[in-house]
Amino acid sequence: MRTNMGRVDRGGRLVIAAALGYLALATGMATGALFWLALAVAVIFTVTAVLSNCPFYRIVGLKTCRDC
Repeated sequence: MRTNMGRVDRGGRLVIAAALGYLALATGMATGALFWLALAVAVIFTVTAVLSNCPFYRIVGLKTCRDC
């Protein structure tokens, strides 16, 4: 699997994922569609950041890394 995400993009995704995880789990929003949406986006952002590969970027043809 080739990478298509740079370090800044990966770091930003991890920060956003942490904020969404905190919002979903620590603020008492434990029920409803907004809870599950925030949790799902946080998981997707974490997985794509760890793998350095975003399927949407591949579809669109976008790369945020310099040497890939």
